[in-house]
Amino acid sequence: MRSLHWPSWLLGSLVLALAASSVCHGQAIVEGQVSTIPQPPPAPMGRYQLKAGQLAAPAKPVAVIYLEGAPSARAGNTVSIMGQRGYQFEHHVLPIQTGTRVEFPNHDEDYHNVFSLSKTKRFDLGRYRMGENPPALTFDKPGVVRLYCEIHQHMRGVILVLDTPYFTTTTADGKFRLKGLPAGSYNLKAWLDEKTILSAPVTLKAGQTVRLNFDSSNRK
Repeated sequence: MRSLHWPSWLLGSLVLALAASSVCHGQAIVEGQVSTIPQPPPAPMGRYQLKAGQLAAPAKPVAVIYLEGAPSARAGNTVSIMGQRGYQFEHHVLPIQTGTRVEFPNHDEDYHNVFSLSKTKRFDLGRYRMGENPPALTFDKPGVVRLYCEIHQHMRGVILVLDTPYFTTTTADGKFRLKGLPAGSYNLKAWLDEKTILSAPVTLKAGQTVRLNFDSSNRK
């Protein structure tokens, strides 16, 4: 009987594919919807005048869904982006894991000056133009970081620093799907703003999908 000799590169690919399939089948998924996401109050425009068409609409409010209580390691060399475009922050809220570095690129033709007075992370990047991006900042403490621009008073943004790698944001209509989760019993949370955090217990089993919706009854 003639034996088959598989190329080593093909054998390696098959092993990786089988391992990935095993990991995928061993992970859990939570999906659902947040019934109501609060709309932020309108921000003052200030004295800075923009030409017609320059000002984009602010990013749509979303909720941050995250798993609390699951074991995890600190973020490695992870970089996230909170850019400024159309004289708005590109994200309503940017969730990151503790230890993540964040870059703040300016995509507009005028100066921006991003700063925060939050206890979680206090900083002032100074004025910079397109292509003059300041160094990335490392966020090493969990909590809420509120962002502003010293020049454009209407600009608002949030960085939510979490002690977990298991998080996602909802769509604008509140739907979410959080995958790659470890089996076990945890709390699933929905961060809507600093005053509103919804919470629900969840038991996850390997390879299964759990359906969970958030409403006012889940208020923390």
